[in-house]
Amino acid sequence: MLKGLAITPPVLGRISIGKVVEKNGKRLPEKDDQFTITSQVQSRDGWLLHPLDEELRNGQDGKLRSIPIRLLFNEPDLNFRADYSLFDRTTGRQRCVGNGDTCKRLTKDGIQSLPCPSPDGCSLAQGNACKPYGRLNVVIGDDDLLGSFMFRTTGFNSIRTLAARLHYLQAISGNRLACLPLELRLRGKSTRQSHGTPIFYVDITVRNGLSMEDALLEAKQLEETRQASGFDQTALDRAARQGFNNGAFEGSEEDTGAIVEEFFPAAEDSPRNAEPPLQPAAPAKPSLAQKLESKSLQSGSDQSARAH
Repeated sequence: MLKGLAITPPVLGRISIGKVVEKNGKRLPEKDDQFTITSQVQSRDGWLLHPLDEELRNGQDGKLRSIPIRLLFNEPDLNFRADYSLFDRTTGRQRCVGNGDTCKRLTKDGIQSLPCPSPDGCSLAQGNACKPYGRLNVVIGDDDLLGSFMFRTTGFNSIRTLAARLHYLQAISGNRLACLPLELRLRGKSTRQSHGTPIFYVDITVRNGLSMEDALLEAKQLEETRQASGFDQTALDRAARQGFNNGAFEGSEEDTGAIVEEFFPAAEDSPRNAEPPLQPAAPAKPSLAQKLESKSLQSGSDQSARAH
C-alpha cells in the first residue's frame, strides 16, 4: 500500500442537492429541492446523470426526494466522515483538516500536526475559507456491494442529522448498521437565518413502508446470511479504517477542483491571479459618529466664515 495515499471506498457516482451554474462569467453553486445522482463522467454542460437517477425518479413523480440505500460499514465514522477543511482556492488543494482539537496542516515544512481552534478562532479560516465538510458513502442497488455513491456537504443541518442518525441506528441495531434497509431522505425547514426561505438537508431513515421493528429483523437476517456465506464485516471495517488512516488528506487531486468550485466558491475574493494593488489601501468607511462629528465641524466652520 502506498504510504501517504488515503485508500477510500470505490465511488461509482455522486449524490447532490444542487449544481454548479454559470452566472456573469462565474461558476457558482445553486441549491435545489431534490436529489440528483450523477456519474463520474463530465461534459461541457456538467456531470452526466447516472442511469439510477432516471430509474428512481420515475417512481416519485419526477422529484427525487428519497433514495433507498445500504451502508458499507458498521462503524458510523467510516460511512460518514466530517471535519473542518480548508482548501486553497487557487490550486484546489486541501491545506488543513481538523476536528476542533487537532489538525493536519500542509506547511512549507511538510504536513504538521497542530492545535485546531475551529474556524471561528483560526486566522487561516478568515473569509469563510474553512468549513465543516462531510462525506457520506452509500450503496444503491445490489449490483456492487462494495461500490458506493458519495454525498458531500458543508451544511450544519445535514452533518448534524447524519452523524446523529448513524450513531443511533448503530446502537439500536446491535452494531448491524451495514445490514439495515435505509433510505436517504430530503427534508426542508425554515430558519431565522434563511429569512423564512426553505432550506433543504439530508436525513437517513429506515426505508419507506418498513417499521423500525421490521428493519431490525431484516438486518439480523441479512447478517446471518452474510456470516453463513463467509462475509466478514469486521474485517471490512478494519481494512477501511486502515485505508483512511494511510493518508493525511482524503480528497484526491482530481476531485479537489470540483469540491472548491461547489462548496468553497471565491465569489467574495479578488479575481484569480490578480496582482496586489500598488496604491495605498483606501481608508475605512467612516462610522456614523465620525460623520456627525465632521458635519458639526463643517457647520461651525461655515458660521465662523459668515461672521467674518
